Amino acid sequence: MKRWMYSALIATATLVGCTQNGALSPAQRSATQASGASPGSRVLTVGIANEPPSVGAVAPIAGGFGSSFSYRPFNELLEIVDDRGIAHPALAEALPVLNTDTWQVFPDGTMLTTYRLKPNLTWHDGAKLTADDFVFSYHVLMTPGLGFINGKSAPLNHIDDVQAPDERTIVIHWTSPFPGADVLQQGGSILGLPALPRHILEGVYRDGSPDAFGAHPYWNTAFIGTGPYKLDRWEFGSFIDASAFDGYVFGRPKIDHLKILFVEDPNVALSYLRAGTILFATDSAIDFPQALELKKDWGPTHRGVFQYTARSLRSIVFQFRPEYVNPKSLLDVRVRKAIAYAVDKQAINEALFGGEGQTIDSIFDNRADFYPQIDAVITKYPLDLRSSERLMNDAGFRKGTDGTYSGPDGRFVADYRSGIGAEGDAERAIIGNTLRQAGFDVTETPQSQAQSRDGEARGTFPGMYGQSTGAGESNQVASLSTDQVAGPANRWTGRNRQGWSNAQFDDLAQQLDTTLDRNRGNQIRVQIAKLVSEEVPEIMMFWNLNPEVFVSDLEGPVQTALLATGGASWNMYQWELR
Repeated sequence: MKRWMYSALIATATLVGCTQNGALSPAQRSATQASGASPGSRVLTVGIANEPPSVGAVAPIAGGFGSSFSYRPFNELLEIVDDRGIAHPALAEALPVLNTDTWQVFPDGTMLTTYRLKPNLTWHDGAKLTADDFVFSYHVLMTPGLGFINGKSAPLNHIDDVQAPDERTIVIHWTSPFPGADVLQQGGSILGLPALPRHILEGVYRDGSPDAFGAHPYWNTAFIGTGPYKLDRWEFGSFIDASAFDGYVFGRPKIDHLKILFVEDPNVALSYLRAGTILFATDSAIDFPQALELKKDWGPTHRGVFQYTARSLRSIVFQFRPEYVNPKSLLDVRVRKAIAYAVDKQAINEALFGGEGQTIDSIFDNRADFYPQIDAVITKYPLDLRSSERLMNDAGFRKGTDGTYSGPDGRFVADYRSGIGAEGDAERAIIGNTLRQAGFDVTETPQSQAQSRDGEARGTFPGMYGQSTGAGESNQVASLSTDQVAGPANRWTGRNRQGWSNAQFDDLAQQLDTTLDRNRGNQIRVQIAKLVSEEVPEIMMFWNLNPEVFVSDLEGPVQTALLATGGASWNMYQWELR
């Protein structure tokens, strides 16, 4: 009831539109007043599915920031990645170039990279942004016990120290060769080395209390950053208001005010878009079926734009921790392979994406120039019930009179969990039904939004879990690395949530992290892909197609490449409202 009442209030108070003569409509005046904007200013109202735990590019909170759109308005990095996945200088004047003074490789394998900050940079509160803020950030991110996951994965796990010879120069000392040293953000949720405001956080950091540090209001209601918009108000459970930052590195954004609404129900998001209550829906606010419906409605009138990006990879992960796994037979690779052969990926593609999606067989981007080498050697798992039954028989299982497998430990019963929502519910039903038809007694357990964001809940599932991980290569490799296994010691913040550990994989991942030669790096990728396909720590399903829908009056959002970290919002400082 509370959510419905708030939805009705927002629908009344934030309806955004323009009259034909260009003046603000009554609805837009209401939205302007609700945002604290001055009369005549423009308000961009955006819907996202989930309220983020923080709008920081990094945060000492399980799960970190909630989405690419959540952090992008409020943070800027040393580099900015465009819609094609190409990096350009942002806060830095230039990016390091290999074998120059800005990127030096020494005989012992260590490296040094140097950034020069642009002049006159400031935080949202007017304080000067200096190289010391990046040094401070490095020490914070690498401090054990604070809940940051960044220090255990590339690029920070290759860095020995960060220094500031002067207020505009950042010098990074690397422990080993790292091919991504020129672009610290690695795609998805790995954002490299964002600055943290030393003038705000240093005191509570020096006090040494992780709880006090994590509870500091800086991470939400008192956040300041360096992005195109500065936080004005955060109404928990409802919305975030922000205004254009005059001191932004690329100039003041063209749209004066930003309102971010938390819209968990995609049907509500659909009605908001039709009414003009929100102008841009992203980050799962609207599901694919609703987006296709809106595309059809808008087609003849050209009232809006439909596009989608592959922001994450969808897979089924298995539990590998002995203390949690049930049934124990999931630890048998033959059983995991048998399940993989029984999953109908194409049926899921039809149900979720109207057949427009693409099923996948590897953690690596199948559009990359090196992918044909991978495709030639990996084991693939198309729908093949004969192969599934043969593998189960090899593992000691036989079908009973009811068509369900039983083995040495009795009847095969496993739980499959995934998030709630139209897409999650449809996916879970298809997987459950097809596996049961193949002989696996599978129960289906929906995960609430709170459970899906809870690191411990995501790490202690007993059987199988439908997981989305950032599409970037670094995210995919980290999600399978032993040092990223989530658990109590790291407050359940590791990226490896299923607890899989494989020494050969870890060695190859380390090599990939430290190999500067591109051809050799591609050979390592082939070996990793082959190993993962044979060991089946997860069943690769498809790239998650995240629809982004916006009205035609909004100019600027463009469909982005797989590794464009900020999604369509990477250039939001250039967006305009007609």
